[in-house]
Amino acid sequence: MAADDNPKTPKKKRRRLLGLAFSLVSLAILSYIAIALISGSGLSLSGLSGIFGKKATVEPVNEFRFSVGRNRVFADLGGYIASAGTLGIQVQNAGGVETLRDSLRLSTPAISATDGRAIAFDIGGTSVRAFNQTQIYASIETNGEIVSASINRNGWFVVCTQDAGAYKSIVTAYDSAGSSDYRVSLSSGYALRAIVSPDNRKLAILSLTDYGSRVTLYDLYREDPDWEYNYPGGLIIDMRFLPNGGLLAVTTDELITVDREGVGTEFFGYDGRRLGGYILDDGFTALHLFDYGVGYRGRIVTLDDDGRLLGGVVTDREIISMSHSRGYFTVLKSDGPVFFDSELNEYLQPEDPASAAGATKVISLGDGAALVAGDHIALLLRIGEDTGH
Repeated sequence: MAADDNPKTPKKKRRRLLGLAFSLVSLAILSYIAIALISGSGLSLSGLSGIFGKKATVEPVNEFRFSVGRNRVFADLGGYIASAGTLGIQVQNAGGVETLRDSLRLSTPAISATDGRAIAFDIGGTSVRAFNQTQIYASIETNGEIVSASINRNGWFVVCTQDAGAYKSIVTAYDSAGSSDYRVSLSSGYALRAIVSPDNRKLAILSLTDYGSRVTLYDLYREDPDWEYNYPGGLIIDMRFLPNGGLLAVTTDELITVDREGVGTEFFGYDGRRLGGYILDDGFTALHLFDYGVGYRGRIVTLDDDGRLLGGVVTDREIISMSHSRGYFTVLKSDGPVFFDSELNEYLQPEDPASAAGATKVISLGDGAALVAGDHIALLLRIGEDTGH
């Protein structure tokens, strides 16, 4: 693969040199980036103020008992709740009834889910499990140490590993039966993230090079790449496919799109703000942007796939986690969770914010429900009756 600068790269307004990031060679640093990618929470988040709109209550419905060990991570599995920890994986329905359990050792557990399909894996380890609400349909042990993994709505998944041999990274795509379908070996750059398109035809690989970031698109039915897009002097953190076949990518400075021909364009600029966190969901993108040098102060903005600004609120307090599912956008602040619609109109206010004390993650489940969870708490919250306040 070529490593030359791409003349199609969009012009940058504010380029911050990331030389240290580009010299990454250790799995520990790669894994740290991968965790940020998977969680979608960035490195730090701040909280909301200026709340508006009609309020309703958030009522505790059920306390869940997950038996998956420490370092628990969670995902929405189509209204079910998937969890992975140091002792294995577990799935429960919204009533707390277990529908799936598998015991395995995960030193650094990670999980990702899309439309009722999930993948759990061990960052820095070798174990991968792909599953739905009731069944594990693929159990993989990789040769190299895992950096990241992702899954699409049809159950196709892709795993990035660090290679101990002649190549720096290996990216392997699997079909919904768990069969190895496509493999790419990178001799230059380190693969941080890879995704399979919703139609199971394309594979996009995000890699870190000594000059910046690179995205390469492959057709899963051809050997040679369709195109290679280079982003010199900047860091691409995450990406997802757009309905038109292009890609939407999160960078440290802006959102960009890369079209079907590999041409990159600015999609949304951060206007001098620092990225604190993000969510990439089908048809919905949320960004948390800090003002430089003003504590936690900043903004949360939401956009659709056409780049239209849906909503925005001012932030000035700590935000622990953000999540979106089926029109519900939930923000876990240090003083409790708040629910919004996609235009950031707040319509839920916690009746007892202390009920979420100790939570480090919020998972929107759709239908007015969300899980607030951590190593010692897993509580389902649901919309209550409108109080009229």
